[in-house]
Amino acid sequence: MLRRPESVLVVVYTNDGEVLILKRVKPFEFWQSVTGSLQPAENHDEAARRELLEETGLQNELHYTGVTRQFTIDERWRDRFSPGVVENVEYEYMCPLAARQELRLSSAEHSAAKWTDIDDAIATVWSWTNRRALESLKATL
Repeated sequence: MLRRPESVLVVVYTNDGEVLILKRVKPFEFWQSVTGSLQPAENHDEAARRELLEETGLQNELHYTGVTRQFTIDERWRDRFSPGVVENVEYEYMCPLAARQELRLSSAEHSAAKWTDIDDAIATVWSWTNRRALESLKATL
């Protein structure tokens, strides 16, 4: 099934400023926050909750920041979309936690997870949209 060119980005962080990042395995290895495409007939709130649960096992409260970003879909993912689709809209969510929680990773998507300080997360994540979300979070901590 072809993907919708809409996705969510969920930044999971603790009250003391630690951020969860995940090491993706396909189509290449890189670090990221929780992400995922919207399924047919799914809204972005539903997608954010589903992706958080699927990728981490967490079912915590999420806050939509009201921020959306449009980006060019990396060529390594374009075959997952209808021919000619090259842009994606991403909806930004925050998932604040009092402290680290135990995770249940989806091994099909991620090979590792780490809790790190926000500056390290900003320096480590692959996508510019992920960096911008983390920079916005840092300004509020």
